[in-house]
Order: sequence, then C-alpha cells, then structure tokens
Amino acid sequence: MTPRILLLSAYDAASHQRWRNQLVAMCPDYHWQTLTLPPRFFQWRIRGNPVSWLAEPCLSQPWDLIVATSMVDLATLRGLHPQLATTPCLLYMHENQFAFPVSEQQQGRLEPQMVNLYSALAADAVAFNSAWNRDSFLRGVDALLDKMPDAVPPGVVQALTEKSRVLPVPIEDRLFVDQGRALNWRCPHLLWNHRWEYDKGPDRLLTFLQTLAGRSMPFRLSVVGEGFRRYPEAFDRIRHQFAGYIEHWGFMDSRDEYDRLLREADVVLSTALHDFQGLAVLEAMASGCVALVPDRLAYREYVPEPCRYRSDESSPEAEARAAVNCLEQIMVDKPASTSPDAWRASRLAGRYQALLDDLIAGHPRLVDLL
Repeated sequence: MTPRILLLSAYDAASHQRWRNQLVAMCPDYHWQTLTLPPRFFQWRIRGNPVSWLAEPCLSQPWDLIVATSMVDLATLRGLHPQLATTPCLLYMHENQFAFPVSEQQQGRLEPQMVNLYSALAADAVAFNSAWNRDSFLRGVDALLDKMPDAVPPGVVQALTEKSRVLPVPIEDRLFVDQGRALNWRCPHLLWNHRWEYDKGPDRLLTFLQTLAGRSMPFRLSVVGEGFRRYPEAFDRIRHQFAGYIEHWGFMDSRDEYDRLLREADVVLSTALHDFQGLAVLEAMASGCVALVPDRLAYREYVPEPCRYRSDESSPEAEARAAVNCLEQIMVDKPASTSPDAWRASRLAGRYQALLDDLIAGHPRLVDLL
C-alpha cells in the first residue's frame, strides 16, 4: 500500500512553496496531501494555525507520516487531534525564531520561539536547511532555558540535538552549468539577488557600491529580487547614484529571464545580516557565478574562504572596505566558480527519501544526511 503523507505549511511563503513542491516531485512514491495557510498576519498565523485548521477533515484521517514546516504549532496540533499523537512527525526548519531578526517593538516576544521549541519537542525528527540554522536554534533554546526561573527539565538541548539533522532545500539540477564558464574580470557583472528587506543589508550594499566607485573600479550591476510596496530607502539611492552601472533592476517576472541573468552575471554578492541557507547565492553559484559574501551565517558551509570578506556587523563602512578588498583580490586571482554539487536535487532526493522511509518505519537515523 502506498504510504500516505500529510504535508503542513502554516506560513506558505514562496520559499516554502518551492521546497514542498520539490519534495513532492522528488518523492513520487507516496500519496501526498498538502494543507497550507497564506503567508500573512505572522503573529496570528504562527500562534493560531491549529485553530485555523481545527475543522479540517484531513486531520481526522489516518496518515503514515506528517511533515510540517517550522511555522506549524505541531505540539498543539497533535494535542487537538489525538489520533495524530502516534503518527510519526518530521519538522522541517526553513528558519528558527531564535535567530530571526526582530524590530525593537518585537524584542522579548517569546511566543514564536516557544512554538518552535514545542514543535521540535513534539516531532520525531527535526531537519534544518543548514548547519548554521540548526546550531543557532540549539543555542537559542539553551539561552532560553537559562532564563527560566525554576523547574527547568534536564537534557532538553541534548534530546533536540539527537533528533536533529541537516537536509538543505535542494537546488534544481537544471540550474547547474555543465562546466566552468568564462567570466569578465575586467568589468565584472555584479548580481545582488535578495528580498528587498532590511535584513538583507541594502544599506550595506549602498556603502559597498560607494566604496567600489570611489576606487574607480569598473563594474556592471544587477539588483533584483522580491520587492514589496514598502522597501528600504537605500534601494532608491542605489538606483539614482549608480544608474549608469545598472543592467537589470527590480523583480523579474519571468523565471527563464532570471535564470538567464544567473548565467550572465560574474559575481553574486551578498550583504545579508540574516540568511538561514542562502538559496539566491547557491542558485547563482550553480549557474557559474563566483560568490562574494560576508564571513558569517550559512555561507561558511559552501562559499570558499577567499570569497568571504571579513564580517563587521558593527561597522558597515569597515565591512564595505573588506568586501571591496576581497573583490579586488578575486579579480587578480580569477578563481574558477565553485559548484555546490552537494545541494543538487538529484543528490539530495535519495537522502530525503531515506529519512521519510525511516520515519514511516519508526526508526529515523540520528545522523546528518549532508
């Protein structure tokens, strides 16, 4: 009989949609049922998804496995639907609320963090998209438990560590170039391809470009990515100050055109203060770009050290100088692009399949799959 898997995505943002569609496509030997909620009203969504799904008929059906994303309040969901209490559960952590940047108004809000913690405790296995995501989650849990005034149970972090493993969001095989391509080091095409939000460091991008222009270095620039009605002012300043350098600007509606841009650019640039895996950088690297990223976050897991500039979160100016220095050295050394082959969908499909099979059989392997 074909195993039945219920896939729950409580905050179904674009990256979550991509992952779950890939998962279903990579593992076609199961019967999949998907339950999602739109990615809006974050505070209500992360705390209220069990109520939103309270009357969902599929939660009363028998399943061989539940796969839930990190926004799902898995502990409450299993409590409200006792028939799910004995169903194996995999929690997939695209992000964790302990390492997610928050505004001053959000400081001290424990509820999103507690949802992550309770869900991880309720799951039979927890998969993270990067080692940095996993490690920052475990550090956050440890710090939170240290703040509890009393009645702190022993062994929580150890138990979570033992059920955790790293299993990245895959990069589609079609994006990988078969061999290294020629890059333009005389006038490199720089690509910044991230969400247009503060945590991706647009102010740092502006400072970097100003520093770069101040050294009279030739370059071309594409700034693309998902934008919103309200976005940081730095983008308007970049567009005005560097209009003569710009090749592409703004969100690209056509995936084919975006893929073409990945293959045309020379250097993929990140200024992010927050990135749990870095799909934008991985995609560009697969397409033949050389990366230029800060020496922090998940980038250390796949970007070669010579392509990581010194991180200085306290000084955008010092970090910009370090980034320009790194680019100058890259232009001298002319390194070949590094393909992130371990992140290929075809390489990861079997590892996903093995984890799902083990959970359904009732004995997940407690090892990293990467």
